[in-house]
Formats: sequence, C-alpha cells, structure tokens
Amino acid sequence: MIIVKIGGGGEINIAGIIKDLSGIDKQYIIVHGANALRDKLAEDLGQPKQVLTSVKGYTSVYSDEKLLDVMMMTYAGLRNKRIVELCHQHGINAVGLTGMDGKMVQGKRNQGIRVHRGGKLKIVRDYSGKPRAVNAALLQLLLDNGYVPVLTVPIIDEQNVAINTENDDVVRVLQQTLQADTVINLIEAPGLLEDKDDASSLIENISPLELEAREQQVEGRMKRKMLAVRKLFEQGATKVVISDGRAEHPVIDALAGKGTVIA
Repeated sequence: MIIVKIGGGGEINIAGIIKDLSGIDKQYIIVHGANALRDKLAEDLGQPKQVLTSVKGYTSVYSDEKLLDVMMMTYAGLRNKRIVELCHQHGINAVGLTGMDGKMVQGKRNQGIRVHRGGKLKIVRDYSGKPRAVNAALLQLLLDNGYVPVLTVPIIDEQNVAINTENDDVVRVLQQTLQADTVINLIEAPGLLEDKDDASSLIENISPLELEAREQQVEGRMKRKMLAVRKLFEQGATKVVISDGRAEHPVIDALAGKGTVIA
C-alpha cells in the first residue's frame, strides 16, 4: 500500500502525478492539498488568510467559518474534482471524498492555540483540530471494490462540525490504519534542503533517528511537516519519500528514490 500526498502549491504537476499513478500496480490512495487555490480565492473574496504561529514555533492558518467555506470550494470542490476527472481520464476509478464524507476522518477540535500577541500570551480558538481516527470499514470497502480514494480536508470533529487540519496529520492516521509501507510526499522542492534557498542542497537520505534534530533546524510549515514525518515513524512507518511534485514524472521519480528518502 502506498499513500501519495500531493502538495497544494501552484506549481505541482498534477497531470504528471496522475499519469504516473495509472501505471502503478500496487494499491494506493491519494491525499491532496489546495493551499494556492485557497489563498487566491480568499484574496479575491477580500478575506485573506491569517497565519498563526504557536509558542512552540509551529504555523497554522486561522480557520474561521469563512475560511472553511473557501476550503470547501477549493479543496473539496475544484481541486478534488479536477483530480478525480484526471484519474478517470487515465483509467483510474477514483472517488473524491473529504474527511467529512461517511466520517472518513474523524478528529478532535483544538481547545485553543497558544500564541504571543502584543507581548502577551493568548489562546486563539478556531475551527481546527487533529485527526484521531479513520472510518476503516468505509475505506476498506472502497479499496476492496477497486476504487481509489482521493481524500482531502475538511474532516469532522466530535460534535459533527467541519474542521480544518493538516493533511500531513491525515496521512499519519491513514498510515496507522492501513499500515502502508511507503508514503510519498510531493512538494514544490527537490526534497528536504540543507538551505531552503538553495535547490542544490538536497538531503538525499535521512535516518528516522535524525528527524527530531532536523525538526529543530527548520521553521514555518516545514517544521510541522518534519513533526508529522517523525510521528509516522513512531507509529511504524518504514519508508517516507519527500520528492519534487513539479517534475515530469513525480511518482516514478519518488519510487526510484529521487528526493529525500527517510527509511
């Protein structure tokens, strides 16, 4: 089993990814983002996103009801259905779902995010949380009948309310449920870089034992990504490949070990 996580950047080669997947014999599922589309639509609607940075240095998008509406239009709507369309054009029998559909991904809403504002510590509450469980019966039903799930946020919380979450965390609970042997993470970079501004500084191999130290060396969204990868290995993952989603053949490259291999 392979979990393919497609980043939401504007330069990701979605068509190339789906074309590659059409030739893969192993069972797989797709998890995708749409942050570039979300940000553009939010700007167009006059409600640009707000980014929160917790006291521990992890960034997240402030998710009020307006942002969730934009996410449903972009993640659950445009990006999800265009990926499903591409899948069918390449002979992949895809089903597009959010974490809410059939309670595919159930989570717990955050009690609040601790941030520094104006020199004071404050608790910010919004519609965001952490995934806790997967509807394994529904997921297995789809897989056993030849469907390829194409999953995205929002997920559903304990009060049956839509909440935002990190797709890296969705991948984590999926891996825990499916015991996938390989997780492919396709991003807008050659892989993990020693210097984020130098594409030639690719780190080709990392031991899982190095992940905590690497997490402390990076900032912003990459910090959260490293935390999610570390948690994958803590729960039994054996191989994660972070590779360039902009390439001509992103999935083929990743399976060949091009990018950063953590194993």
